[in-house]
Amino acid sequence: MASSAAPSPAPFRLAPFRVEPRFVARVWGYGDLRPWFDRRADGEPIGEVWLTGDDSLVATGPHAGKQLAALFAEAHEALLGGEAPATESPLLIKVIFAEQKLSVQVHPDDAMARKYGLARGKTECWYALAAKPGAEVAVGLKTGATLDQVKEEIRTGTLEKSLNLLPVEKGDLIYVDAGTVHAIWPGSILLETQQNADVTYRMFDYGRPRELHIEKSLEAAKLATRAGKVTPVPLEDRTVLVDAEYFRMEKIPVHGSRTSESLRSAGGRRGLAWLFAASGAGKILGAGFDPVELPARGIVGVPAESPEFAVEAASAGAGGLELIRITPNWPG
Repeated sequence: MASSAAPSPAPFRLAPFRVEPRFVARVWGYGDLRPWFDRRADGEPIGEVWLTGDDSLVATGPHAGKQLAALFAEAHEALLGGEAPATESPLLIKVIFAEQKLSVQVHPDDAMARKYGLARGKTECWYALAAKPGAEVAVGLKTGATLDQVKEEIRTGTLEKSLNLLPVEKGDLIYVDAGTVHAIWPGSILLETQQNADVTYRMFDYGRPRELHIEKSLEAAKLATRAGKVTPVPLEDRTVLVDAEYFRMEKIPVHGSRTSESLRSAGGRRGLAWLFAASGAGKILGAGFDPVELPARGIVGVPAESPEFAVEAASAGAGGLELIRITPNWPG
């Protein structure tokens, strides 16, 4: 009598899921995030809204209530795809609300981070969701500046003299690679995409009673980097905002609905994608999972093994739904 083999387990299928925003207090933040988020500070101002942090909670589906770090540990292949070289969540995505100037700071690259026992460094970029007239950020050092000069200006409180200032307008994308001395100033609301590493070395903090990391910041700082504004690349159905090491960001309009297949980049491999509603709202619909609401400024994770779906704009009127699609770019 022939023996019957046990059936092979069905492949793991993980549907799109929304993530709860996590509101992080910062001394330079806002007391009231409305109309961007329905949130007022209870005590210390709110400076950052973490959309994909390791401690952020899944909001929908069978994994609702689970931390993202735990979900990636449990289902990293389903989330990232079999070719991904890592198992952790690769990107940290935030919205920055700066009512006051942030510290002048610098982030280490991967090599320096590992020297000090950290998993990775921090390259990031900022997409301006809004900007007031005259808004600026500091990105990089002026030509001719030296680290000895920077060290002396930290001591005398005159470091701003050596900072390269960039005007910010709505829709700008500013790339800030590791080693770039930088500071976010008031006047703009920024969607920040970065390597998943919360490591910052403060050079100067305008007299606020917070720890400075002067020696490490000088070690991390590079006199010349690739930082600056990135020219958008318009394609037929989207605009590529940045395509760099660690991440790719695209602006995709949705009028009515779009299929998940149409959202993927031409020629791009199937992997994790984050869909952020920069303006408007929508809904994710597909067979085998409950509809996932995507509110304005909400974010939905689309796993590599996601079933096909459609994203529908809540309104087909003026503007519709504007998605920012963010995907990891693996180095090497």
